[in-house]
Amino acid sequence: MAALCSCCYWIGMALAALLCLRLACGLLCALWTFGLARLLRFGADFSSCGRWAVITGATDGIGKAYAIELARKGKDIVLISRSQEKLSKVALEIADQFHVVTKTIAVDFSNVEGIYSTIADAIKGLDIGILVNNVGTSHTYPEYFLDIADLNNVIPHMINVNIFSVVKMTQLVLPGMVERSRGIIINIASATALIPCSLLSLYSASKAYVDFFSRALDTEYRSRGIIVQSVLPFFVVTNMSRIKKASLDKPDPGTYAQAALATVGLRSRTCGYLPHSIMGWIITTILPSFATEKILLENNKLIRARYLKKKAQ
Repeated sequence: MAALCSCCYWIGMALAALLCLRLACGLLCALWTFGLARLLRFGADFSSCGRWAVITGATDGIGKAYAIELARKGKDIVLISRSQEKLSKVALEIADQFHVVTKTIAVDFSNVEGIYSTIADAIKGLDIGILVNNVGTSHTYPEYFLDIADLNNVIPHMINVNIFSVVKMTQLVLPGMVERSRGIIINIASATALIPCSLLSLYSASKAYVDFFSRALDTEYRSRGIIVQSVLPFFVVTNMSRIKKASLDKPDPGTYAQAALATVGLRSRTCGYLPHSIMGWIITTILPSFATEKILLENNKLIRARYLKKKAQ
């Protein structure tokens, strides 16, 4: 019995030491990425990666914020989204504020017929240094998979917007980057890709695809001068999240994009913003996956119940 107790003691000490080591590594990584690296001006050199930046889903939220921040860095901007009216407004706003050239392409990413040939023609010959795959769609509210309204249409819609767009836009832009041996591709995934998110199963899975695709591409093309980054935000003040007021853990899109862009070249996979990175580190490192999945399920059940109650009224 004494020998067993001694063995358990040393196993416990070893596990505690391992946890402390992981805590220390996580802290040092955060201090470097969000602190020292910025002060020392480490990270990607946006000035030398190419003249143009292409952003999908560029008229609202995170996409528009990325476009503004890249224009602030002197990039000419190609804005791609569904509404030409919104595109024209954002393009004029960016051109007036930052004195850069802007182009717009109005396409609906949920309808794949012909849109990628339209995009290819519009960007042909441009020295594209940065691609931000931001366009995305989510569920109206958390729901059990088989109970999602209009499921037969929701499935292809979400796959086309969240997955197919990322793959096809990468296929269009990457060859030029490889030819020039420089370029940055930023794929906006979601924190729901960190762990399976019940009642948002289709969205969570689509963002996990984006995350894995990004990480694999970064490994494939890093030696050829290409950076591919997977960005996994938690809640940001956007139309999609339906959050109206910014807070420390729910930043406005401008704050988020500025922080996330500073991690390019430092982290190939990031939550992009220090409070989000802490949250992501907790749910992937500290909490066991079964506990996190249970918490997510119960939280989404509450959100579902509130939505259905409000709808019934």
